[in-house]
Amino acid sequence: MHYFGQVNCPAEWGFTSFRTYPEPFHEVELDVVFVAPDGSEQRVPAFWAGGQDWRVRFAPSQEGTYRWRSICTDTGNTALHGVEGTLTVTPYSGENPLLQRGGLRVSADGRYFQHRDGTPFLWLGDTWWMGLCKRLSFPGDFQTLTADRVQKGFTVVQIVAGLYPDMGAFDERGANEAGFPWEQGWARINPRYFDMADLRIHWLVKQGLVPCIVGCWGYYIHWLGVERMKKHWRYLIARWGAYPVVWCLAGEILMPFYDTHSRPREWHEEYRHNTRAMWEEVGRYVREIDPYGHPVTAHPSVSARDSLSDAVLDFDMLQTGHGDRTSLPNTIQQVVRSYGRQPVMPVVEGEVCYEGIGEASRQEVQRLMFWACWLNGAKGFTYGANGIWQVNTREKAYGPSPHGMAWGDTPWEEAYQLPGSAQVGMAKRLLERYEWWKIEPHPEWVEPHWNEENYFLPFAAGIPERLRLVYLPAYQWRVTIKDLEPGVAYRAFLFDPATGQETPLGEAQGDDEGKWSTPVLPKFQDWLVVLER
Repeated sequence: MHYFGQVNCPAEWGFTSFRTYPEPFHEVELDVVFVAPDGSEQRVPAFWAGGQDWRVRFAPSQEGTYRWRSICTDTGNTALHGVEGTLTVTPYSGENPLLQRGGLRVSADGRYFQHRDGTPFLWLGDTWWMGLCKRLSFPGDFQTLTADRVQKGFTVVQIVAGLYPDMGAFDERGANEAGFPWEQGWARINPRYFDMADLRIHWLVKQGLVPCIVGCWGYYIHWLGVERMKKHWRYLIARWGAYPVVWCLAGEILMPFYDTHSRPREWHEEYRHNTRAMWEEVGRYVREIDPYGHPVTAHPSVSARDSLSDAVLDFDMLQTGHGDRTSLPNTIQQVVRSYGRQPVMPVVEGEVCYEGIGEASRQEVQRLMFWACWLNGAKGFTYGANGIWQVNTREKAYGPSPHGMAWGDTPWEEAYQLPGSAQVGMAKRLLERYEWWKIEPHPEWVEPHWNEENYFLPFAAGIPERLRLVYLPAYQWRVTIKDLEPGVAYRAFLFDPATGQETPLGEAQGDDEGKWSTPVLPKFQDWLVVLER
């Protein structure tokens, strides 16, 4: 059998068994081994597509002719085992940057993400936890939200593979047009659910957005068990591994279900210990069977690296609070701590202060958290809007969580237009004007600067002799920038984080002590001072 494909683009074909299995999902595993033109091999899991059908998806990385052969656990089924063929691969001919440049990996210095071709990738994420459910209809609603995020400059969407937070198993609010990801009682996977999910994941990639696939919420591992959770993850890798995705093992990975809060501390400590061991095993399995080596992390209660060992993680994801401005100290502490850990990993703020949550955390807090993270060492930031992550609709809000309280009733149709999403997009576009991946935190470059007594003083970062970025959270009349290099002149300007407007400040050059001070700032708000060589 001979097929055709393009570099980095998923090629797909099927296999039909001549045998009927009572439990095909559990009884049969099918892999396809691809031998590249340079002789390297990749063993790609295939997925059960329902009935007697299996399908394989493969994204080739080289031009030329691949040879392939199928390997089935039922070696006597010649329709599935020992089938051979070729795949002729030509260069990618489209304009999608994800397919032109390839999927993501961690840079050689461990600090940031880049495409397979070495192009740096700037992570600006959005949070659509329940975005595969039918309450965000496809194509209409889903494509509307996608278009808005693309226009604003987002690059990543964090989305859960159907086993959602904030609800029990098989809650109707989690269904898509074909039901649930698994059948009742965790009997087997539901391929029709994933057929509908495919439409959404494919659309994100087609529009240039990287799906950060969250396998489930952490407590599901106690409902499925380790072996079924491995099967769940094998299925996700088989369905979506050929896309330029990022894997997130689970959300709030060590958190128990919501009805356990009254249990004693000893119970929670034992739960965390046991749950960590279970997820470590699953994490090792994911790394072992993913033929593409997509980056792996976990969404934590605080830090992925505090939840799992470094051996199963490629980058640290943080969650640092939903307390409006009161979440700033913990956010800075966790980013600084993660940035300083060894071995070095990229730091991504994965969840902080969803816009509008608790009728707070408005756009000024979104700006504050973005710059606090970026100027203290993060190389990725994920925004969230209350109303989108749980998909409230105008007709019906999501409703109460298992603990009985609702997180809010703002419809997603209104939440996606909240101003914070546009403002973090403007901030990202400013960073893209520079070699952002070389930016390092330098709090000592500004006077005054944040400290453990006052986290609301300015943050500074940049590239020596090339770039200085100083964010003033509030209440500053002017600031002094320090340690300017002798003989180096900068063009200085104010960047308004709310509008993107720039105000020239003329030339900035250090005095005899290497200092330069801004004029009195034009109005009472947050500002970003930019000095560019």
